[in-house]
Amino acid sequence: MSRPVYIVDGARTPFIKARGRPGPFTPVDLAVQCGRPLLLRQPFASTAFDQVILGCVNVVVDEMNPARVAALRLGMGEAMVAFTVQINCGSGMQSIDTAFRYIQQGTADLILAGGAESLSHAPLVLSQDATEWFAELNSARNPMARAKAAMGFRPDFLSPVIGLERGLTDPITDLNMGQTAEVLAQMFDISRHEADVYASESQLRSARAHQEGWFNGELEPAFAPDGELYDHDDGVRPDSSPDKLAKLKPAFEPPFGKVTAGNSSQITDGATWVVLASEDAVKEHGLEPLAEIVDSRWSALDPRIMGLGPVLCATDLLRARDMTLSDVPIWEINEAFAAQVLACLAAWQDDSFRRQVLGLEGDFGQIDRERLNVDGGAIGMGHPVGASGARIVLHLANAMKRLSQPRGVATECIGGGQGGAMLLQAV
Repeated sequence: MSRPVYIVDGARTPFIKARGRPGPFTPVDLAVQCGRPLLLRQPFASTAFDQVILGCVNVVVDEMNPARVAALRLGMGEAMVAFTVQINCGSGMQSIDTAFRYIQQGTADLILAGGAESLSHAPLVLSQDATEWFAELNSARNPMARAKAAMGFRPDFLSPVIGLERGLTDPITDLNMGQTAEVLAQMFDISRHEADVYASESQLRSARAHQEGWFNGELEPAFAPDGELYDHDDGVRPDSSPDKLAKLKPAFEPPFGKVTAGNSSQITDGATWVVLASEDAVKEHGLEPLAEIVDSRWSALDPRIMGLGPVLCATDLLRARDMTLSDVPIWEINEAFAAQVLACLAAWQDDSFRRQVLGLEGDFGQIDRERLNVDGGAIGMGHPVGASGARIVLHLANAMKRLSQPRGVATECIGGGQGGAMLLQAV
């Protein structure tokens, strides 16, 4: 049994740049902020959903299973089944994919799926030595033992590291994500200037989309507890230029590296939801679909070159339907790093890579840069890892409708060496 599955609506918060301290919203706060107006505008009760699925990577300890906490805070009822998924940067897309499969197979008709992340709330982590010292002190049975344990204290025990720093370092290769982008820049000879030009274009596209109101259909303002209003992606720089970006120092491989803070995605807080519906639900509630989900594919590869994940999964997705890159008129490739996106484009044009890695003989088409990330991406907006996959799917659906395009692909690289891709078609 295989049924059509539609994206009928969606919303996201503004993506808020982390600024060295916990931001105003936890992941659940963000999910509630964009979920409430989204649910209020639906022609059916919030309890009509079959389940809720949320992607989240850095779960806050006070919000275990944030999908369930968000569902309850959104008034979706105590009987609402809700669960959280995690596949690093692909978590938001995985939530949509999981919902897609449930509806396609006939076990659900309405699902709220998305992602939420508050990277500014990443915990501080003690060193292993400090943890063992605290454990010894806590397990001391008498004053003498406690005094002996206390003598082992060292000042550096009070110097924790940000958990995000360790979370963005691959445990197999010991490379952080920025270093994997440097590997790709070397593999495909991506220059620092090319990366800066791409980053500047992304920033300017995001700024234009805000100015033209192209995010209005999906972006809902968020209100902090102190009353401060967040109504736009505050990492977007309308004055960006390659010359300004050229002044920044390499962030991961000084002094000659090509990846900087300016041509990388930003550490950000944000959330996205989409409403997925079967054909029966569309008819029952009089819904107007934005797009139909056709298929999705996932891939895995060497973690050192994790940024090439989109090449593998998108190629698999298209080959399964006898399509090439040129058959897809609009693309969203999540911008983990400018060099990473450019390396993906270069890999598809590299004869050796196509033949040896993708198993392709001959040309596989190409992606028109004018139809890639048409309204910018994570370099300007930011990359709240659990939410980004849902954001690019939602925005792809909206951009397809605005630009009258028949189909599109949203794809992303995933830390740890994976990739996900989703094919949408116009209704």
